[in-house]
Amino acid sequence: MKPRARDLGVPFRGTPGALNAITDVRGVEVGAVTLNSEKRGAAPIHTGVTAVLPRGKANGDKPVYAGWFSQNGNGEMTGTTWIEESGELAGPILITNTHSVGVVRDATIAWYLQTYKPNTEQWWSLPVVGETWDGWLNDINGFHVKPEHVFTALNSAKPGPVAEGNVGGGTGMIAYEFKGGTGTSSRKVRDPAGEYTVGVLVQANFGRRNQLTIAGTPVGAEIPDEPAYAGRMTERSTTDVGSIIVVVAVDAPLLPHQLKRISRRVSMGIARTGGVSSDSSGDIFVAFATGNSTAADAKTLGSATTLPNDRLSPFFEATIEATEEAIINAMVAAETTNGPNGHRAIALPHDRLQQVLKKYNRLAPSK
Repeated sequence: MKPRARDLGVPFRGTPGALNAITDVRGVEVGAVTLNSEKRGAAPIHTGVTAVLPRGKANGDKPVYAGWFSQNGNGEMTGTTWIEESGELAGPILITNTHSVGVVRDATIAWYLQTYKPNTEQWWSLPVVGETWDGWLNDINGFHVKPEHVFTALNSAKPGPVAEGNVGGGTGMIAYEFKGGTGTSSRKVRDPAGEYTVGVLVQANFGRRNQLTIAGTPVGAEIPDEPAYAGRMTERSTTDVGSIIVVVAVDAPLLPHQLKRISRRVSMGIARTGGVSSDSSGDIFVAFATGNSTAADAKTLGSATTLPNDRLSPFFEATIEATEEAIINAMVAAETTNGPNGHRAIALPHDRLQQVLKKYNRLAPSK
């Protein structure tokens, strides 16, 4: 089993759930399809698709309250206009590469029709599909993500541990010019009404090497070796590379405007790792809450409970902490990957990360 950031002695604030994953939020299921190929004479393929089901497959047709936020909009997340208008999310959230958004969106509709058999005379769907660009390591214009891959990701979604690094939509992604990808984390939140959980899943594909900060230490500056993109991008791109999609799950009874507030706090977790939300970055976040099980059900007279706004600060803090850790988990799990035309993204070296943390007196005892 791959080590995670905490296993290497990276200190983080807050108390994670049992799995330290978005699936610590009961009912949430995650599935992925990973596509890798480096056949001789063919362009390398390193891509995939990740699926997050807020209520799992068994209750996947039951809406949740949701909110979203774009810190910088040089990217895409379909379906967000309706989330903004209605405050509801009906169905799964998918993440893939930039040029596969269309096929993933359409295949999600087909999967939903096949799985839940809604009344097609009245039913319509605006799936939520986010993207980041993997064209440095992947043959992105080969359109290798197919409908059957989307079906497999959705059908294989399950609770439990979530694979990280070169997985699913994160397979070909780069973070801080190291290999990036998929990462997850969670935090427990204590409230007078009980204990709740905030879970985060990221697709990390952003940042410059000298920006990378881990546990307050300048890891990127201390490990300058072989940064991806170096010397090969246009002058404009040397300061503007990458995007990040973040999904936040909460099991508390929260309303859409409160979830929008939570989604805004994702930016602060990214900033703790050094991110600046550059001009070409698509930093797009969506948050949902599973705490009101029937409030958005069209078949019932909806009723909802909620926590008051003055009790949201612990949820903000949990979101920030879990986002920060999920990004570093993605990098710790990632593996060195070669792309076309000599492109390459090296993995964050674990031993050197530990050396930097030790140098700045930030290395926690390993578990």
